[in-house]
Amino acid sequence: MPSLFTAILLCSAAATAQDAEAPTATTVAPSQSLHVAVRVAPPFVIEQDGAYSGLAIELWETIAADQGWAFTYTETGLADLLDGVADGRFDVGVGALTVTEQREERVDFSHPFRSAGLGIVTRAAQDSSVSGILRRLVSWRFLAWVGGLSALLGGIGVLAWLTERKANPDQFGGHPLSGIGNGFWWAAVTMATVGYGDKAPVTFAGRLLGLIWMFTAIVLVATFTAGITASLTVGALQGSVQGPEDLPRVRVATVAGSTSASWLESRRIHAQTGDAIGPLLAQLAQGRTDAVVYDAPILQYLVTQDYGDSLSVLPAQFDHQMYALALTPDRPERRELLNRSLLRALDSDAWQARLQAYLGQDEP
Repeated sequence: MPSLFTAILLCSAAATAQDAEAPTATTVAPSQSLHVAVRVAPPFVIEQDGAYSGLAIELWETIAADQGWAFTYTETGLADLLDGVADGRFDVGVGALTVTEQREERVDFSHPFRSAGLGIVTRAAQDSSVSGILRRLVSWRFLAWVGGLSALLGGIGVLAWLTERKANPDQFGGHPLSGIGNGFWWAAVTMATVGYGDKAPVTFAGRLLGLIWMFTAIVLVATFTAGITASLTVGALQGSVQGPEDLPRVRVATVAGSTSASWLESRRIHAQTGDAIGPLLAQLAQGRTDAVVYDAPILQYLVTQDYGDSLSVLPAQFDHQMYALALTPDRPERRELLNRSLLRALDSDAWQARLQAYLGQDEP
């Protein structure tokens, strides 16, 4: 009997020792480096010479240090980041990732670390003062119209000189420069429908040229007037975009697959899409689009850094959303630990300093 009792005690002690050594659900320590997907989206993720910084990067690195997790970064696009986290190729996704119902069906999300809305950026309104108008008068657009019209008038002047120089030497003869100059003058007054009558073709070819030129000039005057008007009022359209209600009547661009693209599509607002926000802002600055819709903090940061006073972010934000880290859905224990570290980080003075450094504002 004593030997049986001793055996029972030994088995019980062994079981207790095994239970003590077994890890609990809140003591997760990955045996290898976590694979972290990053999507460049300043100021949340900034890439420079292969190194990453930014608001979301610093938050993640604070969490990883708090938990003692090793990790490696892999830069990727938005779609590949979400796909990779969903299928387990990546353990964590870091960027300006907004939480949506469709994404939540595929991946887990941490607690939100920042709230923001969509924003609209347009070209800065043009100066309507006399000096502003004069600056636009010497713009490349205005000069291109004037140069093109002058070349056309010169061509018509040459044709008039060739057809009239022998039969009508008093008006189109003499030195070639004088004759072509008189032809240029005749083409200009004919196009303007002034018709002083001091110059007039007398040959059949010259009169046929004049008839064709008169009908052509009617169209050209309308086109030229529209072009000059556009060059002088280039700021009117973007200045009239005051909010999302104005978007249906202007040329809009956004990033493909983003929440801003979904928002525009849900309201049946046609938008040009691109893979990244940078080229879209460049197109806006060049006048190829009228407004870009995207995450307001990203727009504000990029416009301030790269475009100065040429682009303007409208003050109103809409469709407010939450930013979070994306997590592989089969590791709830890791999510729990990450969220605890995240909440500690958000409650720190260091987080407020980061908000001020990257966004120029504190947490409201």
